[in-house]
Amino acid sequence: MTGCGVDAAVRQAIGGDTAAISWIVTHADTSDDPLVITMAALLERQPDRLRRADTVAATTRDRQVVAIARAHLAGDSELVDALARDHLTSFPGTLVVAWIASEALDRPGPPGRLRSRAFSRSEERAQTK
Repeated sequence: MTGCGVDAAVRQAIGGDTAAISWIVTHADTSDDPLVITMAALLERQPDRLRRADTVAATTRDRQVVAIARAHLAGDSELVDALARDHLTSFPGTLVVAWIASEALDRPGPPGRLRSRAFSRSEERAQTK
């Protein structure tokens, strides 16, 4: 997929498009695009995937995206905030970083969207009461 195609898939996945999410997750193991690999790590909450993203990240922008995703998956919101602010100053068009920084990954979404472990746990507690 071309860079424009990857960007479109990322935008659609952020919006909850299940076909785009599936495409990203399916292609993450064979793609040389650090954004595809990083998005798969975020969507699946698999920080181990970020090792490969580090390996293929050739630009400052890509390395920063991977670092921000790693901080997010580690739950370090203060580091995410600091890194995302710095990154978005230099690269304001990086939608995935804006998405992470907005904490959109941790908010419950409409049906079909991926939800965080924190939301799932609170949902489980409510069902057992």
